[in-house]
Amino acid sequence: MCLKIFARFLVVMFWVLSTTHCNAQTSTNNDKQQDAVDRKPVVAGSFYPDKPESLQVMLESLFARSEKVKTHDDVLAIISPHAGYSYSGKVAASAFNQIDPDKSYDNIFILAPSHRVMFGGASMYAVGDYITPLGKVKVNRQLINELIGKHKIFKYHPEAHQLEHSIEVQLPFLQYSMHKEFRIVPIVIGTQNQDDCKKIAAALKPYFTEDNLWIISTDFSHYPDYEHALKVDQRTGDAIVANSVNRVIDAIRENESANINNLVTSMCGWNAVLSVLHITQNMPDINVIHIDYQNSGDETGDKSRVVGYHAIAFTKKKKQPMPENQFKLSEEEQEKLLRIARNSINDYLASGKIPEIENKDITPAMKEPCGAFVTLHLAGALRGCIGRFSASEPLYEIVQKMAVAAATEDPRFRAVEPDEMEKIDLEISVLTPLKKIETIDEIEMGRHGIYIKKGPATGTFLPQVARETGWTKEEFLGYCARNKAHLGWDGWKDAEIFIYEALVFSEK
Repeated sequence: MCLKIFARFLVVMFWVLSTTHCNAQTSTNNDKQQDAVDRKPVVAGSFYPDKPESLQVMLESLFARSEKVKTHDDVLAIISPHAGYSYSGKVAASAFNQIDPDKSYDNIFILAPSHRVMFGGASMYAVGDYITPLGKVKVNRQLINELIGKHKIFKYHPEAHQLEHSIEVQLPFLQYSMHKEFRIVPIVIGTQNQDDCKKIAAALKPYFTEDNLWIISTDFSHYPDYEHALKVDQRTGDAIVANSVNRVIDAIRENESANINNLVTSMCGWNAVLSVLHITQNMPDINVIHIDYQNSGDETGDKSRVVGYHAIAFTKKKKQPMPENQFKLSEEEQEKLLRIARNSINDYLASGKIPEIENKDITPAMKEPCGAFVTLHLAGALRGCIGRFSASEPLYEIVQKMAVAAATEDPRFRAVEPDEMEKIDLEISVLTPLKKIETIDEIEMGRHGIYIKKGPATGTFLPQVARETGWTKEEFLGYCARNKAHLGWDGWKDAEIFIYEALVFSEK
């Protein structure tokens, strides 16, 4: 699907770069760019003014017309267009308006599509800084070289950056709006393979944090008439706001199958957008917010052939503490998690790999970041149990990982054999956050699990242990301190004690 659209897109790309919509007359002096250390501007004077004073005045005008801050949470990423400023600059300024100009970022990652050359994976500019009429933009070459050395999906392709405008046009907006020094990680994505987008996402996911900012550079519909552009761009934009890779792919397919006259692509930077969505779609604390839209017809008055532009922000919700015992899962959700646990163990024992899970089967509750334990029983006896108390990952991923770990990594047992799985019953305990107590009077036997901590020594019993054993509270604490934390029978008396509750469900 995407390959087909992009192939059509490339056929007209050289013509595209000379039209008024993209306004892409480039300098003929850039054949020498490959040998330069710093990457000099190639579309200054065409996409935007090449004189600092004129560029400053234009940016001031665009920000004055743009949508002001709409978000209240931390902005992690924005989607911004990359056409000539006289066509898309107002929407781009709306996107940059969402960023806190006084925040210091470790890095600003810029993910942009390649318009000039096709190549596998993505190219990072590793040999110098970027130059614009407003000055030098520092590149974090140390981090880039680390990423290239660690991940085969990244290379440095000089030709990918020589004449490419999709990163360059974002930089003056940053230089104008940011009050603190910043450095960028410029990434031009050449792949037309969706699996490569997953690899890019996996490599960059550790950097999708509040300490970094991401800019996703893309325009939307290319060259339908004005009314069709509105429909096409709304469908694509709504899919992104839904924070779903599959929704975006379906929207692009639906736009293509509509056979709209002159529609070359729904989104030239689909590979950059999918790369970030592979990270965010499983993060329950992410909001995707639409900020602004227009197309080139709104600026030029020519509505016969237009290009669409969206401004979209990805923000992190302010975390609210979950009240005790408020987390709920329906019976259907419980059954899905048990199936995930069993299927993950079976697949891992057969292939050594943890299977991927279709996101469409995952409910919002299953995406909540919760601690969980997975317990295996064989003929009523414990066969393995491993879990985590807290997690930044979605519940269904924690269940999947803990299920495999319980079957293969519990040091008390040998690894489960595939032929044992038919006789094994699975139990999942979803945990509320830990709460430190001052007195053991706060422990309700059968309701609360305990977590004992003294220095590096820790131990826990799930709530159901008290019900299954019939222990007294002192026995509950004593066995946990002695057998789990290895502190001795009375070790709990001078240790920190935490309680938690568990939503427990099993295949039985």
